[in-house]
Amino acid sequence: MRLPLWIWLLPLALICSAQPLRAQLPFYTDNPQVTDKGTFHFEFFNEYDGLQLSQYPNLHQNWANFKFNYGLPHQLELDVDYPYLSIYRGQGNEGSSGGGDLDMGIKWNFRTAPPDSRRLLLAASLYIEAPTGNVHEQLGSGLTDVALNFIAEKPFSPVTRLNLNLGFLFAGNTSTGAVGIETTRGHVVTGGASLLHDFTPRLTLGIEVYGGIADNDQLGRKQFQGLFGAEYTIRNGFGLAMALLGGKYEASPRIGGQIGFQVDIPAVLHPAPQGKSLAGNFVSGR
Repeated sequence: MRLPLWIWLLPLALICSAQPLRAQLPFYTDNPQVTDKGTFHFEFFNEYDGLQLSQYPNLHQNWANFKFNYGLPHQLELDVDYPYLSIYRGQGNEGSSGGGDLDMGIKWNFRTAPPDSRRLLLAASLYIEAPTGNVHEQLGSGLTDVALNFIAEKPFSPVTRLNLNLGFLFAGNTSTGAVGIETTRGHVVTGGASLLHDFTPRLTLGIEVYGGIADNDQLGRKQFQGLFGAEYTIRNGFGLAMALLGGKYEASPRIGGQIGFQVDIPAVLHPAPQGKSLAGNFVSGR
C-alpha cells in the first residue's frame, strides 16, 4: 500500500522561516515547553515499525502523524494530532490503511525558568482521543480515550537536560493501529524518560525509555521500548528529526525507524500591533 500523495505534499507546503526551535521530535517523552502565544507550530513524522511475532498476521506498520500546536495566553497550548496508518499483513491477509483516531489536547507549562537556569520546569497536559479510525481495520480503538500527563524537565547544564513523564489513562487505550496498549475498559499508567544533549547549537542527540502497563492483564498489554534520536536544525524555525527504536512485549514495535520535521508557521498570519516587530515571536514547543 502506498501513502496518498497529499500525505507528502501537505508537510512540504508548511516549511517556512521563523525563530529557533527547541528539539522534542522524535522523542515520545514530552517536554514542558509550550508554543508562544499567537504562534502556530507544526510537526510531521513518519515511523515504520516491524511488529512483534505475537502480532501475526500483522507484520509491519507505517504511521504518518500530523501535529498542530497553537500558543495561548498564560503558558497554555492547544494540540491536535491526526495519524494516517498502513498495516501490512502476512500472505493471504489483506492489509489496511486510512486515518486513525483524532487526538485533541491542552498543555499548561505552570513552572518556567529563565534561559540557562537549572531550575526544575513543570507542565501538565490533558488529551481526549476521539474514535475516528476504522475499528474493523485496526485503524482505531473504537473508544474515547481520556489521558492526563505530568511533565518535568531538569536541566543539568545549558546543553544537557532530562525529561520525565508520568501519565494516567482514565479510559480507553494507548493504541495507534497495531502498536500500543489495548484495553476494552481499563486504566493505563504510562511513563517515559529522555536524556538530551546539545552537541552543537544545531545538533541534539538523545536516548529514551518509554513504557506502560494496564491495571488488568485481561484488558491490556505491557509496553516497553527504547529510542535513540537526533534533531538537526537546518535553519531558523525548521528542524529535521530521526530515530531508531525497538522494544519488547506485544504493544511495542520489535524494531522501527522514524524521520520527521518541525516548523514554526510565519507570523504574517497574525499581524503584530502597529510599531512592533514580528521578530522573536516564534519559539516552538511540543
